[in-house]
Amino acid sequence: MDAHLNGKTERRNLALYSSGKIISVFGTSIYNFAISFYVLKLTGSALSFTITLLLGTLPMILINPFAGVIADKVNKKKMVILMEILSGILLISVYLISSFSGLNLLLIYITAFCLTIFVTFFGVGMEAAKPNIVSSKKLMNINSIGKIIDSVSSILGPMLGGMVFAFFDIRTFIIFSGICFLISGFSMMFIDFNFNKELQELVKKTVRIDFIEDIKDGFHYLYERKNIMGLFLILISLNFFLSFAVTIPIPYIINTILELGSGLFGVIQASLPLGLIAGALVVKKITERMPYSKLMRLLTIFLSICMIATGFPLIFESASFSHMIYGIYYCLLMFCFGIVIAFIDIPIAYFMQKEIPEEYRGRVMSIGISIGKIMTPVAMVVSGFLLELIPPYTLPIGGGILYLLITLINSRKIPINLSTKLESSSN
Repeated sequence: MDAHLNGKTERRNLALYSSGKIISVFGTSIYNFAISFYVLKLTGSALSFTITLLLGTLPMILINPFAGVIADKVNKKKMVILMEILSGILLISVYLISSFSGLNLLLIYITAFCLTIFVTFFGVGMEAAKPNIVSSKKLMNINSIGKIIDSVSSILGPMLGGMVFAFFDIRTFIIFSGICFLISGFSMMFIDFNFNKELQELVKKTVRIDFIEDIKDGFHYLYERKNIMGLFLILISLNFFLSFAVTIPIPYIINTILELGSGLFGVIQASLPLGLIAGALVVKKITERMPYSKLMRLLTIFLSICMIATGFPLIFESASFSHMIYGIYYCLLMFCFGIVIAFIDIPIAYFMQKEIPEEYRGRVMSIGISIGKIMTPVAMVVSGFLLELIPPYTLPIGGGILYLLITLINSRKIPINLSTKLESSSN
């Protein structure tokens, strides 16, 4: 009977998490697309558009470690519910204000900044709470579900946003997104955040928060655990080299050098999240059948080959293939990038969620995420600068070779044992 009830509760947790995340992520994706498009239409200024994007990312980098401290010190369920409700109230308030005084640029900037803070706190709290709301054997599943939802929203969010933007006023997007956040927060109320009895969250009657000391403790914990530090280094190098060798060069190569057109470029871009979805669907079965340290080395080699292959059409430019051939080639490459990213991100998140204890999980994961996000714009700036100075094909080829050398050296030093097959049979 207990096993039956536990299974029912776990399925309910997964269903509520999935439905809440779908509603929240799609609401956010549609809103972000609509508000960015509105700013461009309102001002015609690339600078205003860039500021809007920065206000949606920069606070996240700065706030992540503080959000991690809060997640470790307070009740995670109350934290994630409160953040969703605050996000909903914020957007509904903006809708009401704009109804009377209009939607000006200052109001958009303030909203973007506040919404980023709330979403960051929610994301950190939810990631730290995942091991508490499902059993260990389902932890990989919930990470895969989250990756699939994020990937689908990255495809459909802008598509739906573009379709709806043609027929509805911008304030419709705002009120729609606000309602989405409130519904998501309501669904989170029914999740059992103490389902995993081995990891039941302690009731924190007295909360003493010293941000500086708590963040230092998180850094100290991370520094002392070489295996976890190594995993973060893998993620940081992955983000850096993908941004350096793929994110910046591919649009330049496709649009400026090969001149494939915006339509084909959109299809190529959509291939990445499709690959993420495919990888998320099969990653658990693959990791059950192969030691992850061995799989990581194979993934590193394959990803490096894909990066190097990104620059090949420019070396053999004299061959002059048709646009369709180039399009299929880059679609396949982006699809492969998506699969590999899922195969790296999901198991590593699973490993860290299992290995990092409750009292440090929020801080340690948020510190690693912040470092990774800081390196991404650095890689983009360096890549964009070099594109003006050297042949474009040298960035993906050189980046692929460097990534291969760096990650192979580090991965041999990192012991990773997912043990998903053992857990599945023992539970």
